[in-house]
Amino acid sequence: MRATRPTSAGQRNRLVNEYSKYLTSSRPEKSLTTGFRRGSGRNAFGRITTRHKGGGVKRKWREIDFLYLKKDIPAFIRSFEYDPNRSGFIALVTYKDGEKKYILLPEGMKIGQAILTSEKAPVEPGNRTLLRQIPVGTKVYNIELILGRGAVLVRSAGTSAEVIAQEGDRTTIKLPSGELRKVPSANWASVGSVSNSEHHFLRLGKAGRMRRKGVRPRVRGTAMNPVDHPHGGGEGRTLTGRRRGPATPWGKPARGVKTRRKKNRANVFIIERRKNIRNPQ
Repeated sequence: MRATRPTSAGQRNRLVNEYSKYLTSSRPEKSLTTGFRRGSGRNAFGRITTRHKGGGVKRKWREIDFLYLKKDIPAFIRSFEYDPNRSGFIALVTYKDGEKKYILLPEGMKIGQAILTSEKAPVEPGNRTLLRQIPVGTKVYNIELILGRGAVLVRSAGTSAEVIAQEGDRTTIKLPSGELRKVPSANWASVGSVSNSEHHFLRLGKAGRMRRKGVRPRVRGTAMNPVDHPHGGGEGRTLTGRRRGPATPWGKPARGVKTRRKKNRANVFIIERRKNIRNPQ
């Protein structure tokens, strides 16, 4: 990360990522990119269902391979690239049969390095194999939750899960949130951790950069009138919430309230819940 010169208030506290140190290509592979329209938080009827979304710089969608269907065929890394749709970097790989794919770039890879997706792949960064083949204590990412559905767990910048135990047909992993969870040992996972581990140090510095990301301004409930928000009104500055605690603009409980279904079928596979800082119970 690099701090900018404090020539203005927006530059004073800004921390930027030095992409030139990591990335090798500035233009995406045309055959793997498409245009797409962001919904701006609206549903099929055009009504806003998620607030504070809209605008932003236009983006091209990179088709990332999360299925890894090409088994036992070596692939070689050709370039490291930026993806505006995710926090981690991506890599363009070419398989031995000539097909090109985008994958999430693992930490510590080099141009020209080979990766392999196979049941007998060596346990090395970038390779993908079955969870039952991965030793205890190994860091993994791009984890399948349901066999054949593709990678859904641990995909953001700098994250990795740890293999804790191998018990029968289940593998226990520790997720970045601290949750301990059992996953079928026949599922696939990639060895290593996701690139761009300094992403959490990023400081935008000014509101304009957030607008370019497609995030619109938020107004505090305590700054509104009582007719607009449950937190509004009162003489001078008042505490957030009411006797029943913080609420949404529609009066529903907010901040730390559990929303997971109590009878979720996956509950039996969760050994230890993730750490909830706001509501540790």
